[in-house]
Amino acid sequence: MISKADTHVHTFYSGTTNYKVLRFPESVASPETQVDCARKHGMSVVCITDHSEIKGAFRAERYARTLKDIDVVVGDEIMTADGEVIGLWLNEFIKPEMSAEETIDEIRSQGGIAIAPHPFSFYVRCLRHKINELDLDGIETINGGHVDGWTNNMAMGCFRDNPGRWAEIGASDAHSVYTMGYTWTEFPGEGEDDLRKAILSRTTKACGRPAPVFTQSQWSLQVVTDGMKMIVERWLGRLDPNDDNPLVQKTLSLPPAKQAAALIGGGIYCTPPIPFLASWLATTWLKKQTTMLKNQLRKTFNY
Repeated sequence: MISKADTHVHTFYSGTTNYKVLRFPESVASPETQVDCARKHGMSVVCITDHSEIKGAFRAERYARTLKDIDVVVGDEIMTADGEVIGLWLNEFIKPEMSAEETIDEIRSQGGIAIAPHPFSFYVRCLRHKINELDLDGIETINGGHVDGWTNNMAMGCFRDNPGRWAEIGASDAHSVYTMGYTWTEFPGEGEDDLRKAILSRTTKACGRPAPVFTQSQWSLQVVTDGMKMIVERWLGRLDPNDDNPLVQKTLSLPPAKQAAALIGGGIYCTPPIPFLASWLATTWLKKQTTMLKNQLRKTFNY
């Protein structure tokens, strides 16, 4: 029997990120929503890997126990001093910004497995060629969030140059329900125990392709509209101050001026054709960066 797993999924516990003057949530999807989405796409296992946080994974695990047809693995996409490392089958939080070696040692001390996500990304902090120096169990050869045509090709090339060294991992890196289901890992058996055995025995297979660009537009619109909705709910007194959703807590702490600015900016962003123009600009930038990297390689190796 061959089953499917998504080993890299985010929820609203991944918090917010900054890009120049912009600040936005990484995801607005609840752990329960992401588990249901994984089930919809036929996953036997889903690994919740929020950014330097495991609360969402434990919450998803509790929810999955009531369903009995999908396993949840507690994971964490940990920011190390050398780039991101995913730890799976964790029991405790691992502090960020240690060296990659120290982080992997901590993952191992918990009986966990270490994966290199998007190891050759040029716009996300990653391990790059340091993967050759580390005791990793697997590397993502297909990351569903990278549509640039460089990141996954470089990872696949490195994987093929080192046969048997790592498990081959395909993962959605989904920050929303719209980007899940396009990329996954196939493994023999069913359930998290068999997935773990497959990673350790290097019998996994990366499958699928990156999510289409339009799904990223759907994700961005969901982030903006849900953020605006939270601000309105705050004004109406409907937000629960005891809710541990970090986005709720952020909204409750926003000063009135920033609330108004967020609503105005969000309203402008949601006006067609701005979301689609933003996607086009992002895609154009990725293509340009990919071309520049390829040209640099040609000059370096004279081909």
